[in-house]
Amino acid sequence: MKDDHKPMRWLRFILHTSALILLAACSGSGPRADLVILNGAEPESLDPGIVTGQPDIRASGALFEGLTRYDAKTGEPIPGLAERWDISENRKTYTFHLRSNAVWSTGEPITARDFVYSWLRVLAPELAAEYSGQLFFIKNAEEFNTGKLTNAALVGVHALDDRTLRVELHSPIPFFLSLCAFSTLAVVPQSHIEKHGDRWLSVQPIPCSGAYELVEWRLNDRIRVRKNPRYWDAANTRNSVVDLLPVSSPNTALNLFLKGEADIVWDKTLVPVELLDALRQRPDFHSFDYIGTYFIRFNLTKEPFKDVRVRQALALAVDKRRLVERITRGGERVAESFTPPGTAGYAPPAGLGYDPARARRLLAEAGYPGGKGFRRFDYLMNSAAGGGAKIDEKIGVELQAMWKQELGLDVELRTQEWKVYLASQRQLDYDTCRSSWIGDYNDANTFLDMFMSNNGNNRTGWKSERYDELVRRANQQPDPRERERIFQSAEMLLLREETVVAPIYFYAGFFAFDTNRIEGIWPNIIDQHPINAIGRKK
Repeated sequence: MKDDHKPMRWLRFILHTSALILLAACSGSGPRADLVILNGAEPESLDPGIVTGQPDIRASGALFEGLTRYDAKTGEPIPGLAERWDISENRKTYTFHLRSNAVWSTGEPITARDFVYSWLRVLAPELAAEYSGQLFFIKNAEEFNTGKLTNAALVGVHALDDRTLRVELHSPIPFFLSLCAFSTLAVVPQSHIEKHGDRWLSVQPIPCSGAYELVEWRLNDRIRVRKNPRYWDAANTRNSVVDLLPVSSPNTALNLFLKGEADIVWDKTLVPVELLDALRQRPDFHSFDYIGTYFIRFNLTKEPFKDVRVRQALALAVDKRRLVERITRGGERVAESFTPPGTAGYAPPAGLGYDPARARRLLAEAGYPGGKGFRRFDYLMNSAAGGGAKIDEKIGVELQAMWKQELGLDVELRTQEWKVYLASQRQLDYDTCRSSWIGDYNDANTFLDMFMSNNGNNRTGWKSERYDELVRRANQQPDPRERERIFQSAEMLLLREETVVAPIYFYAGFFAFDTNRIEGIWPNIIDQHPINAIGRKK
């Protein structure tokens, strides 16, 4: 009886003791928006060409649209700024026809040339866009991005006239229309960017191409967006004003939601893990399946992690089942592969598994028997205002204990604020680090091409010509079964032979909202929930 009531006592404690945090989070926010969403960490940017994290992509996606957009129910690509398209018989050439009513929020027409500019901007080496690889399926795009080719006119994206865009791929890509819905391929305003440079997102009015336009971005307070009356589908945009709050503390997030100050909690990391079992019984807390992986990155540019035996030892010493049963406790599945099961047309191969005895043998073979002579190393993770309630930090503590107990290694837990944490990953300023990846589209490529040598999301220092060739061959293979076989070879190289990363678990989707008041949110495999489709029930 005593243990059964502990979660609810803890819930009441949080509600009573976090009042000051709640007031601080809501201060100065003016009249309440039609919809208030708890969006996680403060975004790094709203520029669709350079955003990488989920909080950034969600906010950016409300402001800027691409040729296609995501269906709110299924996550599949549907017409966006392009009303239709033609695909050549060999499926390598797409001709998009833009809507006649596609205009910027400032009134100017959106043209095919705007898309050519936007995509070439992402590919330009000086932008250093981590998602530039999303465009490498286009003829000569990778060569332009890496400097092997300097003539932008040779890249396979051309405006035939104001409303017609032709895209040439180097090979048929089954998920290309899904890529066209992703933030990186959204259209951005050339004249505004060229006039204001890096400050373009801070100079009003910002020409927006999406369902909303930016009202204000107050750091550590909110991003407020307003319905774009010139958006081609404005009649079906559900809210006039939406606030996205940068809340990282689970206690604060829960307070805001339960007190009615926020309508939607996007992620499970914004819920105190101690209360998860109790909260999952509530009708306003919802779970669903989607393709996403929580994993450990190894920095292959640093000793002793250049030795594959060291990386394999660390991976083999992690008891993943213990982590999902003791810490996450939200229906997550142990990850034996990097690509999640359920990814379309793909059965992922198993990685190394859990084998502490083999881990100890490998570490000894690498010259560190019982951990002797192995330097103290760090495990990097993003910090959260929620302190011990944060899942990432609890997992870090468990990994520290496992690696000490099984291998005799000393690990320093290193936490950084979200933006700094991402910068450290990019700069390879870490030894090992907590990472996650949510599928951008439902295909194995979204998980595997990120570790290609020229992909900005690699962040491990690993370069493998063999791996690059496998991924390229898979994407040039018209036979689905042969494509799957090649991708499986690439994933086995990534996990078993080279052990560049160590998968921990597959995500279980989660959000909180009251179905009696809010509608327009559906679970889907890629966790995409367009804000303009969400509204209050009348």
